[in-house]
Amino acid sequence: MRAGLKATKYYMKSLQKNKITSIYIISVAVLIFSVVFGMIIGSTKLDVFRIISAISSGNYQDPDFRILLYVRAPRVLASLFCGMALAVSGAVIQCVLANKLASPSVIGVNAGAGLAVTLCSAFGIIGGIQLSLFSFAGAFLTVMTVSLGAKKWGASQGTVILLGVALNAFIGAISDTVVTFIPEISIISNDFKIGDFSFVTYAKVIPASFIILIAVFVLYTLSNELDVLTLGDDNAKGLGLNTGIMRVIFLILSALLAGAAVSICGLLSFVGLLVPHAIRKIASSQAKHLIPLCALVGAAFVTLCDTFARVVFSPYELPVGIIMAFLGAPFFIFILIKGKGGHSNA
Repeated sequence: MRAGLKATKYYMKSLQKNKITSIYIISVAVLIFSVVFGMIIGSTKLDVFRIISAISSGNYQDPDFRILLYVRAPRVLASLFCGMALAVSGAVIQCVLANKLASPSVIGVNAGAGLAVTLCSAFGIIGGIQLSLFSFAGAFLTVMTVSLGAKKWGASQGTVILLGVALNAFIGAISDTVVTFIPEISIISNDFKIGDFSFVTYAKVIPASFIILIAVFVLYTLSNELDVLTLGDDNAKGLGLNTGIMRVIFLILSALLAGAAVSICGLLSFVGLLVPHAIRKIASSQAKHLIPLCALVGAAFVTLCDTFARVVFSPYELPVGIIMAFLGAPFFIFILIKGKGGHSNA
């Protein structure tokens, strides 16, 4: 009898392992496809063989090669890193707050980073590491306000979301006030609020990408601690975890990711909500799989959405934030109704 139970248990573990491996392979394949698709497809048709010939002959003034290098490449890199950052940030915030409706855009983290970027624009800071750091500061202050407010007032899971919505509105009002008094940044502000990759440059992408890669790597090394934290404070303390310190560390890293992404693309919504839910459904809630799969799928998802946004109405271009809103808003309502407020044990 025991031998049969062991065999069944081993068989189930083997099936789960094979399933996870298959999901990793599919995710990597989709990511590669999204990169190639994003590089080649656009309002201007590129000749791949001509680009290869230009590279091999050293003809770097070739128009197709220059479009690929200076327009398509930074845009694809930006969408990859922003998708990765927002998806992982959403997954971690959901675990820390124990709320499956929590995400950087819903609880005001993106808005906090956005206010910092708006203020930076007003003072002439439009790129580089300074923009990413100020963006992080805005995101961190917001996420700590939500977390500490919920803990101090004993707020329910649903109230945490309402607190985030209120902060979103308040921070948005401050940003609008800044734009009203400094109208020359209004064009930048409008694109920023929607979420767009149209004017992205290497100066914005490269500094933020280093922050994103480091934060994702550190979060992956803390996978076990994140899993323990999701068991609840009492259980986590019983297992020897300093929940207060670890919660702050996870929120700092989540804010770093959200802030870096916002400094590149603006207020891109719902990535941190959609992707973690999909990964938990099809793969695993374990952080050691959740974090890398969110990084892969988030990067591919945003890149594909951006490519779709710039070719579906060609020669006109639809900001990718609009696509995300069309996809994310119905999903948010569905989760809200199904989950009766967003409670989560995960």
